[in-house]
Formats: sequence, structure tokens, C-alpha cells
Amino acid sequence: MLERTIGQGNGTAVLFGAAAAALEDVTSGRSELRAIHHPLGFFCLPVLRDGDEGVCVHVFEPGASDPVELTTSPVHCHSWELTSFVLYGEVGNLRSRVSQDAVQPTHRVFQVDSSPSGVDEIRPTSRLVRCEPGPEETSARGQVYRLPAGAFHSTVVPKGSAAATLVLGRSLPRHTDLSLGPVNGTGHRVVRHTCDAAQTARTARSALRRIHGHHPE
Repeated sequence: MLERTIGQGNGTAVLFGAAAAALEDVTSGRSELRAIHHPLGFFCLPVLRDGDEGVCVHVFEPGASDPVELTTSPVHCHSWELTSFVLYGEVGNLRSRVSQDAVQPTHRVFQVDSSPSGVDEIRPTSRLVRCEPGPEETSARGQVYRLPAGAFHSTVVPKGSAAATLVLGRSLPRHTDLSLGPVNGTGHRVVRHTCDAAQTARTARSALRRIHGHHPE
């Protein structure tokens, strides 16, 4: 239903309603899901997992400290195609131009293997590349943006601003989660922080207030 609705110009009320309903399930205790504080600095509320498909709410809170130090650059690409509906605030996607360059590389490509337990294995590959900034696309409340699997990018939210998105993802075969890191970087492990029930409820409650317009965006 969300996939059909997100492509329709008159479907925004349905999308806002779906996100609000999921968040209300969290604040009321009807849902036992726990938010994950992603190393890239946002809270992920995994609403639905169904095989290769999933629905999440991503919440960017101003001043939220990141419990996991970012060990690679913010530039990454997904093994899944992403369709994202902005619930409030502004979200920028800065595309990156990444090309092979073994002579004067700026980064090494790292493969990211994530387990259901929240552990990310970060493994260096032999790929040395040059990364240059590409075009930036900024989307505001009620707008949709899409990213294909394998597209290197970084997500930018204005400093001190709040934002949230309703995210639909579909994993694709033969694609891998990748991140750009230091040329001489080594393999390591990152553990994603799972929030407790109180922190999860606070995050959901804050997002609900902004969706309903009680706070300025």
C-alpha cells in the first residue's frame, strides 16, 4: 500500500497517517520495537521487515550525541533501493562521484556486513578510489526522494535542525553495503546501539509532535 501511495501526488495524508500510527504504537506500548542509534547519527525505528523489503522511520534529532564513533567517512552506498518520504524538516542527499584511482586515491572502499544482532563487520577491499562531491538534492516536508542501490551518497540535515523520514527499502541481489574509509584503514567491528524502551518512546513522541505541527520545523 505504501509503495502504491508514495508515487501518487495526493497520497501524502496516507503516508503521514501511516508514520504517525507506527509512532503512536511505540508511545502507547502496543509495539515493542526499539530504536537503533545509527553510527551516521540518526535514530532508526524498524517498523516492518518482510523478506527483502522493509519500512523504517528515521529520526534526526538536534544535539543527539552519537554513541558510536564514525570509523569511516559518511559517504556510503546501500545494497537496497530506497524511497523516502520526508515527514518534517529538510533532508539533503549529497551524491558522490567515485572512480577507481590506484595512483592518488582519496579513499579505500570498505564492505559492511551487518548482522541482526547489530554488529557491523567493516572489511577493507582492494578498491582504491577518488571521491568528489556531486549534486545535492534537498527534500522538505511532504516530498519524496529516491536512491538506487549502489549510489554513493551522504545524508545531510542542517545543523541544529530536526527531520524525519518514512523509508521504504528493497534489498537487491548482487549488491553490497559499502562505505568509503581511509586509504590505509584496517578491518574492524562496530556495534550499533539499541535504545531502551524509554529512549525509544521519547524519540517517537518527539517525532509525533513535529509531524502534527506542534513544534516549528
